[in-house]
Amino acid sequence: MANLAQFLVETAARQPERPALRLGTDTTTYAELDERSARAAALLRAAGVHQGDRVALMLPNVPEFVVLYYGALRAGAIVVPMNPLLKERETAYHLTDSGAVLLLEWHRAPGEGAQGAAAAGVRTMVVDPSPFAESLAGHEPLTDVARTADDDVAVLLYTSGTTGKPKGAALTHGGLRHNTEVNAVHVQRMTPDDVVVGCLPLFHIFGQICTMSVAVRSGASLTLVPRFDPQAVLDTVARDRATVFEGVPTMYAALLQHPTEADVSTLRMCISGGASLPVEVLHGFEERFGCAILEGFGMSETSPVVTFNHPDRPRKAGSIGTPIKDVEVRLLDEKGQDVGSGAIGELVVRGPNVMKGYWNRPEETAAAVPDGWLRTGDMARQDEDGYFYIVDRKKDMIIRGGYNVYPREIEEVLHEHPAVALAAVVGVPHEKLGEEIAAAVVLRPGAQATPEELRKHVKGRVAAYKYPRLVWLADTLPMGPSGKILKREITAPAG
Repeated sequence: MANLAQFLVETAARQPERPALRLGTDTTTYAELDERSARAAALLRAAGVHQGDRVALMLPNVPEFVVLYYGALRAGAIVVPMNPLLKERETAYHLTDSGAVLLLEWHRAPGEGAQGAAAAGVRTMVVDPSPFAESLAGHEPLTDVARTADDDVAVLLYTSGTTGKPKGAALTHGGLRHNTEVNAVHVQRMTPDDVVVGCLPLFHIFGQICTMSVAVRSGASLTLVPRFDPQAVLDTVARDRATVFEGVPTMYAALLQHPTEADVSTLRMCISGGASLPVEVLHGFEERFGCAILEGFGMSETSPVVTFNHPDRPRKAGSIGTPIKDVEVRLLDEKGQDVGSGAIGELVVRGPNVMKGYWNRPEETAAAVPDGWLRTGDMARQDEDGYFYIVDRKKDMIIRGGYNVYPREIEEVLHEHPAVALAAVVGVPHEKLGEEIAAAVVLRPGAQATPEELRKHVKGRVAAYKYPRLVWLADTLPMGPSGKILKREITAPAG
């Protein structure tokens, strides 16, 4: 059976009393998680949810998210995960575009979800732990798992909308099962003895599959952290003797800079994705915490993992590794031709992990996957050993006076300065050159550096056309829900 929820049923039958979820001192066993998800499926059916209906989840990293996620899948519904911080207008858009029939909203949310649902004409069910538990208890478990085909849609995941309105990537049961299986067995090599830190948002594909689904498939324990905080994460690792941490680069930078005496010696693997990890951050983190970081590449449209630095192969710092099992990767030039070794091209992907398409957007689907190969929009190169390196986002590339400048290269150089904590390089309009290079920099706590000092630091290490003429210091950088820096929201200071 292709249904993604089958992983939970199989694990619960195999090890019913092992801990599945932890939140603080509360623990949920696999038998309890299985039963609660079966009751949730019955609750949704009683609420009029039918197979193929879209059910929106607007919850933080709490056990109820996991219960309802698998409950909806068991009932044959399509899950539409949504950020609990979305405003009324954004909520209404997601619900309307997906055609959702029900919104499940966390009780501590500011009410924007309910207001958006009202505007979209969608029913809302508030999820408050105690009343929700009583409601579940009033429904007999729906023990059967809805039968689904491999290409049936399981999750409708909305992209961040960096190039326009968010689009719903239709991810299939088969694609998500494959990515979960490959990651569990070949990449993370997860076992029931593992304890995984779940601080990545579960409404985001990275946290949803690489932490939650992989943990459930493997019978590991997922210890939830509702909101990323460096000390909370480190305390959680120490308290629960966590073995696996997964995060985005800004999380690793924050952990590296945070003073702590927490014992994190139980960590056996750290995983980074979502954006390029600066090499200086990687080395600094590994030196301080004594745990290797394995970097990979993926996106919402690929369920999500495409490539990875596999644990049984040599790791290369700065590389996103090699393709995972059954997934193919090529680099194409602007004419759609393969580029040679060492040359830069757009990374394209083919495999069972690629989305079915964008929900109700056949033209945009055809543009993204014109020939069975997904155009990622990421520029990359491949070395002589077959390892791939992301150079930058195709749309982030800066063209200064006819020369191509890739922001990531300049950001790597900025991170080599001892005072730099975070850096984002963007292009700003220029009357003669078309674009000029600009850099927003956040300094480490207690560190000092002037914009001129940072500009000279880069100027002495790259070609003259590459260094940023405009550098400014910022207290923070705008970030999305998964911790990725939102370059589109960075504005250079006037003058």
